[in-house]
Amino acid sequence: MPPKKAQEKKGEKKGKGGEKKSSGSGEATTSKAKGVLKAATAVNVRHILCEKHSRAMEALSKLQEGQRFDKVAQEYSEDKAKAGGSLGFMTRGSMVGPFQDAAFALLPSTVDKPILSPLVKTNFGYHASAPLFWDIPLEIIMVEGRR
Repeated sequence: MPPKKAQEKKGEKKGKGGEKKSSGSGEATTSKAKGVLKAATAVNVRHILCEKHSRAMEALSKLQEGQRFDKVAQEYSEDKAKAGGSLGFMTRGSMVGPFQDAAFALLPSTVDKPILSPLVKTNFGYHASAPLFWDIPLEIIMVEGRR
């Protein structure tokens, strides 16, 4: 059996293809790192739709102050999703481009501690990413689940 290479750390083993795997309780070096999104075909999405940039910024500041997403959505959203901004599970291809891109890029979170997209500009309004035109509505988006 050939001797082990000096670069290998104690407690690490090489898997197929030379990939290092930790045998101890340390962090894994595989792709299952925290904060990495798994592939999904649908997201359980909530949003706050505002036609005016100033109203979207007000809603965003309420969320940053720690208010619940569903309560802020009920107060500020200007669309039919008044049930806390919930749109339910939405599949790829069922949303407009910028909204879909933002929704599928988000990590799942809760209404108590939402992870938000930046304001997103679509033809429907501002959804939360810096808009290109200030007279088009914005939306603030959060995702509760992926499948």
